[in-house]
Amino acid sequence: MAAKTQRNADYIKQETITGTVPVLTNERQYSFWDLFLTTGGFSIATWCYTQGAYVAQYLSFRQMLVNIFCFNIIWVFIECLPVLFGVRYGIDLWVWLRSVLGKKGVAILATVISLANFGWYAVDSQLFASSMINLAGFFGLSLNISLWKPLLGVLCVIIGTIIALGGPDVIKWTNRFLVVALLGVGVIIVIICFTAVPLGDMFKVKPDTSLYNTAAGRFMLSAEGNVAFAFSWSTQALVMPRLAKSEKQGYWATSLAYGVVAPFFVAAGGVMAIATFVKAGYYESDPATMLAMLAGPGFSLLSLLLVAFANIGTQGTGSYVNCMIVKSGLPKISYKVLVIISMFYVSVLTVWGWVMDNFGSFISLAAYIQGPIIGMVAVDYFIVKKRKISLKSLYNIYGHNAYGFTHGFNLVGLACIIISFTTCIMFIYNPLSGEIKSPVFIAVTGSGYTAICGGLLYWIASITPLRKYMLRDRNELDIV
Repeated sequence: MAAKTQRNADYIKQETITGTVPVLTNERQYSFWDLFLTTGGFSIATWCYTQGAYVAQYLSFRQMLVNIFCFNIIWVFIECLPVLFGVRYGIDLWVWLRSVLGKKGVAILATVISLANFGWYAVDSQLFASSMINLAGFFGLSLNISLWKPLLGVLCVIIGTIIALGGPDVIKWTNRFLVVALLGVGVIIVIICFTAVPLGDMFKVKPDTSLYNTAAGRFMLSAEGNVAFAFSWSTQALVMPRLAKSEKQGYWATSLAYGVVAPFFVAAGGVMAIATFVKAGYYESDPATMLAMLAGPGFSLLSLLLVAFANIGTQGTGSYVNCMIVKSGLPKISYKVLVIISMFYVSVLTVWGWVMDNFGSFISLAAYIQGPIIGMVAVDYFIVKKRKISLKSLYNIYGHNAYGFTHGFNLVGLACIIISFTTCIMFIYNPLSGEIKSPVFIAVTGSGYTAICGGLLYWIASITPLRKYMLRDRNELDIV
C-alpha cells in the first residue's frame, strides 16, 4: 500500500511538471533568475544573428536598432501579459485556451502550431551543423558538407532530446551556464564590431533598396520579420512561467528574456553584418565568418563554440515546451513518447531543409496563426472573463463541461483565427508572394494586424448574444 501511495505521489509530481495538472504554489521550482536564464537560454540561438543580418541589409544603422528593439519590446511585453494567469493558476497558455477554443479545438491547434514551431528547431539544428563544420575548418579539417551537415544537425536534435527528457531541472541548470556565457560573448561581439571599423562608416552604409520601392515599405517589411519573430515565442513562452514562484517574477523574467535578451542578439547580428559590409564590401549572416573577418579566427572560435552550445540548449528547451503544448491538447499521451516523436520529426525537417530555405515566409505564416491567439487571450483574460476561470472544466472534472462548446470546438474563437488569417493574406500582406496589399500593413504589419483583428473580433462577439455561449463557465468559477 505504501509503495502504491508513493507511486501515485510520484505520478502526480511528474504530471505537475509535464502539464497534466496545475502546479501548486509549494511546487513551484523557478525563481526570477531561474526562469529568466531558462527562457533567455531558449531565446538565444544562431537564428538571432541570422535575423539581424537580414534586417541590416535593408535599413540604415539607426533604423535597424529602432526596428529590432521597438517592435520586439512592444509586442513581447503585450503577449506576455497572460503569464500572469499562468502563474496564478499554475497552468500554461494552452490549458487556458480550452476555454477560448474548446477542448478539441486546442487538441488540433496545439498540434498544428507545435508542428510549425518545431520548424524553428530544424533551422536551429542546421545552423548548429554549419557552426560545427566551420569550427572544423578553423582546425584545418575539411568536412564534406552534403554528408556532415545532416549528420551533425541530427546530432544536435538528439542531444537536445536528452536534455528535454531530463525535464525542467536539467533545462534550468543547462541554461544557467549558457546564458551567462552567451551574454558575455554578445557584449564582446558588439565591442569587436565597434572597434574593428569606424562607427561613422557604419552610419554611412546605404541600405539595399531592392526589397521595396519606398523607405516606409522597407522599414515595415523589416518590422514584419521582427513582429513575427516576437510572435514566434508566444505559444511557447507561456509554458515555463507556471513553474515561477510569483506572478511578478514570472512576467518580468519572461518579458525581459524574449523582449530584451533575444533582440540584443538580433541587434548584435545586425551590427556584425554592417561592420562586415564596411570591411569586406558584402553582407554575411554566419557569425563565425563575420567575426573571423572582423577580429581573426581566435574570437571566432570562442563565439562559435558557445553559439553551437546555445543551439543545443535551445533544442532541449524547445522540445520540452512544444511537447507541453501538444500534451495540453492530448493529455493522455506520455511526455516521453512525445519527446521521442518530436526528435524523429525535427530530424526529418533538418535533413529535408525546406524550412531553412523558406524562412521568411515560414515565420510570417506561423505568426498569422499565433497572432489572433495572442489578441484573443489578452481580451479574454482582462475583458471577457475578467481573470476568472473554471479549473474544474479546464481539467474535465466529472460533471463540469463548460468548455465542451460545440462538440468540443468553440466556434467563436476558431472563427476569429480563420477570419484574421484569411483577411490578412487576401487584403493586407501575403508573405508567400511578398506583396503589400493595404496601407494597414504600413501601420501595423501583417502579423500585428492578425493580433489586433483576432482580439477585436473576440471582443465584439462578447458584446453580442454570443456572450452567453462564450461564458458558459460563470456558474462554476474557481476564484483565486
